[in-house]
Amino acid sequence: MFLDVLMRRNPALIEAAMALHQSGKLPANCYVLDLDAVERNARLFAAEANRLGMKTFAMTKQVGRNSGFCKAVMAGGIDRAVAVDMACAVACKRAGLQTGHLGHLVQIPRHEADLGAAYIRPDYWTVFNDTKAEEAASAARLAGRTQPLMARIQTKGDTFYRGHEGGYDAVDIVTVADRLDALDGAEFAGITTFPALLYDNKTRKVAPTHNLQTLQKAAEALARAGRTDIEINAPGTTSSAVLPALAEAGTTQCEPGNGLHGTTPLHAVEDLPEDPAVLYLTEVSHHHGGKAYCFGGGLYIDPVFPAYDVKAVVGGEPTSARSALRSVEIPPPEAIDYYGMIDADGPGAPQVGDSVVFGFRGQAFVTRALIAGISGVADGKPRVETIENIFGQPETWPDLR
Repeated sequence: MFLDVLMRRNPALIEAAMALHQSGKLPANCYVLDLDAVERNARLFAAEANRLGMKTFAMTKQVGRNSGFCKAVMAGGIDRAVAVDMACAVACKRAGLQTGHLGHLVQIPRHEADLGAAYIRPDYWTVFNDTKAEEAASAARLAGRTQPLMARIQTKGDTFYRGHEGGYDAVDIVTVADRLDALDGAEFAGITTFPALLYDNKTRKVAPTHNLQTLQKAAEALARAGRTDIEINAPGTTSSAVLPALAEAGTTQCEPGNGLHGTTPLHAVEDLPEDPAVLYLTEVSHHHGGKAYCFGGGLYIDPVFPAYDVKAVVGGEPTSARSALRSVEIPPPEAIDYYGMIDADGPGAPQVGDSVVFGFRGQAFVTRALIAGISGVADGKPRVETIENIFGQPETWPDLR
């Protein structure tokens, strides 16, 4: 789905990745980031958010918390991250990117609260219930600080991905705020939900969910109680194109993830300001039954779109030509993606060792792929800056000695 956009708007990234792979500088099973494009995307995103008076926290999980990505985001003017879990927070801290928001989507385990309060020291910490709030407050008190807490709220009619459910009942938000303020070591800072925006396949547009109304009604209740200076965090499908709508709804924080590498669903159907800046690279392993098998490990297709004909650019030389496209069968989600199966019919059949490039809307942190950051793509002088695992830790590939 996103390969078409890559071929049209950043073909140099495809060709650079293939060239570096063929020269032995990039491994198979690797998400490859155009760090210069990420920096440009971050700069334009930060400018629009600043214009609207919104704080920006970068999500790094989709690209495996890569340190090169973190540094490119910082160079583009975004100095805070949103950590989907503690592993994200630690990786971002290691890369020099401070955490603006911790605890949402994934709550912090009890015995990691001290690490969060003393080492990560987030600007905001989301809690789903009083027990988690007490844990965060206790840890912050031990660290000698007061932790601003965000209350995750929900009500009937809100949308949740299965397994993401949870949070305070929105009708109780005023008393919730009072309880959080009463904690020794914490204070109430605001409210959050997810997802506040979702892509609609029928309209091919991004639209607000019921959750955004829930936030607005809760903010109104808090204002009636005298709490007007609160933070409102409303993530989901965040590109610079949706920021004006979020600001109009009263949102004070935005959390781009896929938007920083040009792979939100809206990027697949509209030309938005952000350039595509990520691809998945692998290589042909062997042939069987009329198919060319390519190494897997990161063949993750986000189910945001209905099933479609997955294609890849395949070749032994750098190319972004449409003639190099081949259809690929990806193992179903319930199977381990050891290999993808490439159509090998007709002339120019894939050869063992050929480079294979996909355009995925990735979630690298749930795969076993490596993540590489490269620079100099637009200048025609690409060079590898980082090769890391999904925890943002350097890999010594290909020399493991």
